[in-house]
Amino acid sequence: MKYFAVLFLFFFSLKLCAQQKQFSLNEDGKYVFYEVVDVKTISKDILMARAKVFINKLDKEVVKNHVLTDTSIFAKGKFVIDKTVLIAGHPSGEVSYNLTFEARNGKYRFWLTDFEYIPYQRNRYGNYVATTKIGTPLEKSTSKLNMGEWKANVSAAYNKVEKLSADFKEFLSRNPIVNPLENNKTKVNDKW
Repeated sequence: MKYFAVLFLFFFSLKLCAQQKQFSLNEDGKYVFYEVVDVKTISKDILMARAKVFINKLDKEVVKNHVLTDTSIFAKGKFVIDKTVLIAGHPSGEVSYNLTFEARNGKYRFWLTDFEYIPYQRNRYGNYVATTKIGTPLEKSTSKLNMGEWKANVSAAYNKVEKLSADFKEFLSRNPIVNPLENNKTKVNDKW
């Protein structure tokens, strides 16, 4: 009976570990995070304006450059992956990505792809800096020795992308904030 309970817990824990969320692969074999959102009440122009404001609000270090067309936005960005050991944490690397946003009346879609990982290491001043400027694609498999750390980095990258996606969708769906000072402006007449 004890062995049965231990085996049950073992297989149950394996099943739970296998349920982690992962990136999907596109036709080129690259990781992609893709979402289509229906919003019936918001027009294309408003969606484009809100997406532009969201990208401009991000730190200039996070989003390097972006290209605008009448229905789409292309941007390149990055985020830092933190490694936590017990209580103390430090950055283990950064992941760069490409963001594409397309809008139509009543719906929009966006996807993040071309994820590249650049590891950090401590320099002589005690700061964590990138070891190289050339990134390793996240979909590339590593050796067996580094597989555990690589899976942790991919999982952390997926969590950061999910959070960025949730913030982006929330920003696009909320009502614009109206400044009360703009509505209370009085007109000054030039005639006496």
